[in-house]
Amino acid sequence: MSATIHPSLATARRLPNLWDAVAILCVFGALIGGLHVAQGTLVRIDAPGATQISLDPANLPEYAVRTTLRMFAALFCSLLFTFTYGTAAAKSRRLGLVLVPILDILQSVPILGFLTFTVVFFMSLFPGKVIGLELAAIFAIFTSQAWNMAFSLYQSLKTVPADLAEACDSFHLSGWQRFWRLEVPFAVPGLVWNTMMSMSGGWFFVVASEAVSVGDNTWKLPGIGSYVALALEKQDIAAVIYAIVAMLVVILLYDQLLFRPLVAWSSKFRFETTAGATASDPWMLRLMRRTRLLQVVGGAVGDAVAALGGLRLSLRIRPRAAGQDKPSRVIDAIWLLVMLGVLAWAATRIVGFAATELAWSDLGEAVGLGLITLVRVVVLMILASLIWVPIGVWLGLRPVWARRAQPVAQFLAAFPANLLFPPFVLFIVYFHLSPDIWLTPLMVLGTQWYILFNVIAGAAAFPGDLREAADNFRVGGFLWWRKVIIPGIFTYYVTGAITASGGSWNAAIVAEVASWGETKLTAHGLGAYIAEATDKGDMARVVLGVVVMSAFVVAFNRLLWRPLYAFAQRRLTL
Repeated sequence: MSATIHPSLATARRLPNLWDAVAILCVFGALIGGLHVAQGTLVRIDAPGATQISLDPANLPEYAVRTTLRMFAALFCSLLFTFTYGTAAAKSRRLGLVLVPILDILQSVPILGFLTFTVVFFMSLFPGKVIGLELAAIFAIFTSQAWNMAFSLYQSLKTVPADLAEACDSFHLSGWQRFWRLEVPFAVPGLVWNTMMSMSGGWFFVVASEAVSVGDNTWKLPGIGSYVALALEKQDIAAVIYAIVAMLVVILLYDQLLFRPLVAWSSKFRFETTAGATASDPWMLRLMRRTRLLQVVGGAVGDAVAALGGLRLSLRIRPRAAGQDKPSRVIDAIWLLVMLGVLAWAATRIVGFAATELAWSDLGEAVGLGLITLVRVVVLMILASLIWVPIGVWLGLRPVWARRAQPVAQFLAAFPANLLFPPFVLFIVYFHLSPDIWLTPLMVLGTQWYILFNVIAGAAAFPGDLREAADNFRVGGFLWWRKVIIPGIFTYYVTGAITASGGSWNAAIVAEVASWGETKLTAHGLGAYIAEATDKGDMARVVLGVVVMSAFVVAFNRLLWRPLYAFAQRRLTL
């Protein structure tokens, strides 16, 4: 006997309720607040208060909103970059030969390097307007967010399980349908965790991104980063504490309102054939489900996205017929020659630019300092892996604890190294310690979390049926790590290690030069070399330092991480 629902009751269930009114008020309040703050970007640079920073704590809410809007604008651009660049690198073998090394280079170029060459371009788009500075700051934040997200999508697209790919072929899915119905859902868990890491990475470099310099002019955009920089300059400990509290509040807010629901939603895309451990839905997700109007809107959006993903568009390259291998090799050779020609042209331009002011001894100095920074990076990567891989596995296999640790990890990952300058400088000076050793931990503060977040994503996506099989066969101890979990998370770990090592090179510019008041400590390394050249406006040495750093990162990735990544794809893909 089937139950009959009275039409009036069915209509009432579709009508807006109190939760809809609250949600609408919150959405419109956020939009109005954002538009009010955004009005400050349309004024002229010389307008009163446009680029002036005050340490009055009453200004921190507005500063926090402006910084957060910049970061989410950069995050949106990073997602667009990820789904275009990462997909192209994974889908096309020839493009991948070029795009992946370029990505290695881009992630190694420090934010100061990007700002040096892009600020003038963005300011020329809107002469004399604050919006030009805002675009330059957003682009700088984008450069701290995009690379690990692109690597995450690339890794997922290259490691889709073979049986699922065969199922798509059996159902005759087009390339477009396969991308949106298999590959993107398979990539979602890792991409969500890397998106969280990208937000935290943006906070780590926000101090550098909100200070825009052209020649002798420096403008500080209103934001938490500029507030922190001024507080450190004035040695105002109370203002530093206010900034830390404001950061903590903002991170907790977007964690509760955005990332917790996203993590819960991404758990539905885990690749497994048996029910795995799950945590209860976060309060925000439950609240959203109670809003009837949002359910209708969300359902309509979901149906539209499903219809778009179901279009029979083809993204596949037609398979080569027998006997076409030789032309393909000729095309490969031509492609390689073209890329080598472009690389030689770029190298010639760089050498020509630097040769007017530098000698071979300067190159030797930069390489020598790069080797010192390389040793620091290697040691830090080993220590970070030994610490965070076991912790990440433990959290990833326990969704409840992962939810609890999520905001803490985000806050620690977002904590700018600049805020630790006072205790580090005072500690080193008081005990007469070597800056070459004791400034080194500052390099890994913001980058070790790439390893943790990716390992958590890998462990969370680990198939529950394989865990059950290992339990049934009583596989435990070191054998479980070697034969079960390490193969399962290895591609995620390599993705995190690539971005962590590249980020450590980037962080060296901040970490190898620390100051507090009149006391300035400098460690020997390539990061300090670039930072000092930037302060002096020595463009030739900035270019030399950035090129040498990029060469080290690319060589490190080519000789270590890429072979490990290829091994994981061949032997360890589930």
